[in-house]
Amino acid sequence: MRKKKTISRIDPDFLKKEKASLIRKNRQVIYLNDKEMAAINEYCSRFKVNTKSVLFRQAIMEKILKGLDSNPPTLF
Repeated sequence: MRKKKTISRIDPDFLKKEKASLIRKNRQVIYLNDKEMAAINEYCSRFKVNTKSVLFRQAIMEKILKGLDSNPPTLF
């Protein structure tokens, strides 16, 4: 006989709070010169990137998290 699968139920209130915490409501604007914009456009066309905001967000957060990992806070 097969065992019945148990479905783990997640609290709907928890899911609402989790979803609300992931909403992006803080805006940040950056300016690029012509060479930087040309490089971004070349990258996007070469690697078929449709949404530049995802590209910027991913690159920025990768750089920040790598920097935080390499420089942990010290106690003293």
